[in-house]
Amino acid sequence: MKNIVIIGASPRAGGNSDLLCKEFERGALESGNNVKSLSTSSSKLTLNIFDNSFACFKSGECIIEDDVEQILNDIQWADVLVIATPTYFLTMNAKLKTLIDRFLPRWQNLSGHEIYLIITGHDSKSGLKLVATELTSIFENLGNRISGIIWGERVWQKGEVKNSKAMAEAYNAGRNV
Repeated sequence: MKNIVIIGASPRAGGNSDLLCKEFERGALESGNNVKSLSTSSSKLTLNIFDNSFACFKSGECIIEDDVEQILNDIQWADVLVIATPTYFLTMNAKLKTLIDRFLPRWQNLSGHEIYLIITGHDSKSGLKLVATELTSIFENLGNRISGIIWGERVWQKGEVKNSKAMAEAYNAGRNV
């Protein structure tokens, strides 16, 4: 049994990235894992931008009053981290980038995870690769291992991913984590 944190960065609730996160979660739960799912677009979760104050780096705790401190705790609890983002103009969306910028106070303690990336967008895989390259670089530099990438390619309208092979890939990745 593993502790899994799924972070969905789609601003569109129930969108293609969210659907793939749910499939990963379903597979992981069926295999008896502990799963905590977070959405950066949730009205229950506040996430403010990095203000260039390095006070948090010195103290190891974030001084900005929002939910990032709890998210960092959740990441540290996890054995497996799933990061999902739609692709906007060839890169991750702003909410995910904002969260990653806020890793600063604990970046030294965010290693040792199996990482699964879920990347969606209207492009083919070649148009989504920059996001995978960016996220792989970030998480490997933190000391993690990329265990899989689920490509939700050629999906744009809400729900289009339901008819793609990515749904089975997400479920199977969660089931076999």
